[in-house]
Amino acid sequence: MRQWTIDAFATGPFKGNPACVVEPFETWPSADWMQALAAENNQAETAYLLKTANPARYGLRWFTPALEAPLCGHATLAAAYALFEELSVDVPLLTFDTLSGALTVRRTGEGLEMDFPADPPRRTEVPAGLAEALGAEPVEVWAGAYLVAVMDSEATVRGLKPDLGLIKTIAGEARGGPGQVVVVASADPGRPYAVVSRFFAPGFGIPEDPTTGSAHCILTPLYEGKLGASPLKFHQAYPGRGGDLECESRGARVLLRGRGFTVLESQLRVEPNS
Repeated sequence: MRQWTIDAFATGPFKGNPACVVEPFETWPSADWMQALAAENNQAETAYLLKTANPARYGLRWFTPALEAPLCGHATLAAAYALFEELSVDVPLLTFDTLSGALTVRRTGEGLEMDFPADPPRRTEVPAGLAEALGAEPVEVWAGAYLVAVMDSEATVRGLKPDLGLIKTIAGEARGGPGQVVVVASADPGRPYAVVSRFFAPGFGIPEDPTTGSAHCILTPLYEGKLGASPLKFHQAYPGRGGDLECESRGARVLLRGRGFTVLESQLRVEPNS
């Protein structure tokens, strides 16, 4: 059984966020087996695909090294890229059945466009301990599935050295529970993007995620409102890599656009457990 490592939301190899994508299954392996392989891969996400009778429709599940995720953008893009580019699936639109409902992906220009549920956040009080955990005082805090800490500048976002042990204890009003914090600011003038962010997710077993599609389901409606523009270009400033997305609100949905690059193909020598 083959597996690919694909850099998603990337401008080239070794940028964006790597995800492992396993060749589609006829029946789901056990959750324990999928979790064990995800821990072995030790990437932010491993994506698993399930064939259906429809060549344009697949089941899709995502596992971090620690748990099954309810929604993942970069591993969805990677899964679609694997189907289109590695397995030559020739359909105009892919549909994935997931824990977050049906998600669709289509080709657009040099990249892919994903249709995800929007998660408009609500403004909240600054949770106790958040400024201490981040090492900087947020200007505002919002909550959706994750906490969103709005900072005063791009330099503040890029310069953070957070206390991940403290972040892991902080939930505030985020629906997804503790240990998942997006930090964000408007970009410096002259940048090729409008918004810069980072995502610390020790609650998911991920100290810092290189590029996070699901976070942009929150950031897109928030910053379209703040900046009065759509679509918007976002840059996630993971040190040493960085990922890039173009995002656009469509009512209750968000369109996320980005590119993928295969950097590794491997052969699994262990059989899945049912």
